[in-house]
This record gives sequence, structure tokens and C-alpha cells, in this order.
Amino acid sequence: MQDFSQLLLDRSDTILKDWIAAIRADNQIETANELPYKSLQDSIPRVIQAMATVLSQSQNSDLKTLVEVSLEHGVIRAEQGFEAGEIAREYRILRHVIFSTIETSLQTSSALEVIRAFRLIDTVIDEAIARCFKSYTEQRLAELQQLQSQLTLNNQELTRLVRANRENLSHLAHELKSPLTSIIGYADLFLRLQRKDRVEVKDSYANIEHIERVLSGGRHLLHLINDALEISRYEAGQMQLQPATVEIRELTSDLVAMMQPAAQAKELKLILDLASAPEKVVTDSLRMQQIVTNLISNAIRYTLDGKISVKCWTLDRERWAIAVADTGVGIAPEAQQRVFEPYFQAGTIAIPNSTGLGLAIVSRLVKLLQGKIELASEVGVGSTFTVTFPLKVKTS
Repeated sequence: MQDFSQLLLDRSDTILKDWIAAIRADNQIETANELPYKSLQDSIPRVIQAMATVLSQSQNSDLKTLVEVSLEHGVIRAEQGFEAGEIAREYRILRHVIFSTIETSLQTSSALEVIRAFRLIDTVIDEAIARCFKSYTEQRLAELQQLQSQLTLNNQELTRLVRANRENLSHLAHELKSPLTSIIGYADLFLRLQRKDRVEVKDSYANIEHIERVLSGGRHLLHLINDALEISRYEAGQMQLQPATVEIRELTSDLVAMMQPAAQAKELKLILDLASAPEKVVTDSLRMQQIVTNLISNAIRYTLDGKISVKCWTLDRERWAIAVADTGVGIAPEAQQRVFEPYFQAGTIAIPNSTGLGLAIVSRLVKLLQGKIELASEVGVGSTFTVTFPLKVKTS
């Protein structure tokens, strides 16, 4: 009698390796490309071990471990940003890899052994999927509740600041309308579905998609509010410098590394040149991070192919500079004077979830850090934003 339990354990490393390779090759599981091997494998080795006990005829089935690791897998995948469809596909691939690995042994087994193996493996994977989706949904709901709390707090502060600065209130209200309508609509739909006396299992996937849409709209709304608050704080004179000695090479390297996944997702090269960069400067680290991050993010958004270059260098004994250059769509001459205005978008392509506040925030933060920003751009060729800063900001 073929021992499929031991066979599964003996080939678990091969199954895991082939499974991860198949996931990385699947263009419908994009989130996997941003994760290292260890994070991607997650709880799957323990799922395979628990599955082996179910197939075994000589030891008790370890269903408790299977349930625990499946629930854990759902929570982790939610935290890693996986979508529901991506999780479903990775389990589908796992099923395929397992059967492919033991296919040769199945061919030499009796019909009853083959039927038993198929039935048990399908049952175990189905149970793992059900438990995983349960914890995944609960984690998403918890994130939604936390997001709602953050939105409530930010809304209170926004209300207070808008009373002192109403210049862009009507425009802001227009920008908030679409994501807010989406949140309200899908939240209402989800609640009505949950209040039904009986919710069929087949509807679970649709409910998760509703949650994803609510979260997407909520994140966009929160991002828009945060950007609007930054502008309001600056205009109200509430931004205060917190100068400290900053290792600018390390800071820039970390920010570029953080933005690499976004560039890779669009198959863009992100190049960093620190050969002539100053070792240390005295500035506000948080505000400097906001400036550099916004400039790189803006370059990625408006670049369809090619590269983005980030260069730092020392100008003289008192100044240094950083430039972010791209091979993007470029900005027309008549629009270059307005790119630093709130809500103005000069791109010739539609950018989803863009608030039109990124460069406005950058220009104000540059002034706060006693610097100067310059733009050189040509339509169809690309843009270069160059910012000049003092090596040491002055404090009053």
C-alpha cells in the first residue's frame, strides 16, 4: 500500500520550491513579486505537514494545526496586502503542484488508493482555504474599522483648519465626493448582505471584493485628507522645523529602496548616484523624507517606460542639491509655472488616485527648509526637479 503521507513529507521541499516558482510566474498574483522567499512561503510548510497526517493511516490527523496555520496564513496575507483573488490562486496552484509532484506514485497505486489520496488532499486544501478566507476577512474588517477611526480624527482636524483657510474648500469637497460616495455605497451594500438571515458560502468572495473596494476608497480619501492637512498646516504657519544632523546618503538610499517596488511594478529603472553627496547635513529629517519621496513618487506616476535617476551632490561650502530626473511624459511650458499650485495636474495621461497636491506640498516644504526648487521639462522627453538646500538650516 502506497504511503502518500511519507511521500508528501519527503517531497515537501520540492513542493514548496515549485509552488513559489509558480506563484512568482503567475501574473495574476502581483503582490508576490514584492515579497522575499521567506515571507512568501509563510505557513505553507506547516500546512503540508498537517496535510501529511491526514493522509497517514498510522497516525491521528493533525486538524488542529491545519486550522491554526490556515487562520494565521489569512492574517499574514491581509497584512502583506494580498487581494482575495490572489489568495485563491495561490491555493489553486498549491493543489496543482502537489498532484504533479506525486503523479508518478499515483500511477503505480491502486484505484482505491488514488481516490482516497485525491479526496483527502482536496478536502484538506478546501478546509485550509475556508479558514484562511475567514481570518483574512476578519483582518480586513479590523483594518477598515481602524481606517474609519483615523478618518474621523483627521476629519475633526480638517474641519478646524478649514475654518481658518477656506480658499480651496469647494475644490476639496469636489475631490472628496467620488471616494466618499464609493465608501458609503459599498459599505451599505456589504452591511445589507450581512444582515440577511442566510448568507450563502458562494457569496463570501463577493463580500470580500466589496470590503476591498471600501478599503481602496478609504485609503484614497485618507491620503487626500492628509495631503490637504499638510497644505493647511503650512498656510496656517503651524509647521515647525525640527533640525538635526542627518546622514543624507543613508536617508536617500533608504527612500530609493522603499520606492523600488513601485518602479519595478512599471518595469522602470530607479538609479541612485551618491558619489558627490555630502556626508551629513543639518536639516529636518521628516520633511526631507517627504520631499524626496514625493518627487520620486511623482516621477514614477508620470513615467510609462525608461528610467528615473536620483542624484545628490555638494555645490559649495554652504549648499548641496538633489535632483530627480525621469523619462516621463514631460510638462508643457505653459503648465510649468503652475505645477506647484494645489490641485493642478499638468500630466497628459490620467493618473488614478492622484490628488494634485504632491508638488504643492514639496514646494512649501522646500521653502520651510530654506531651499529652492527648479524644474526643467520637455513634453515627450521627461522632467528634472532640482532642489538646492543649505548644508545647515538656520534656526531663529
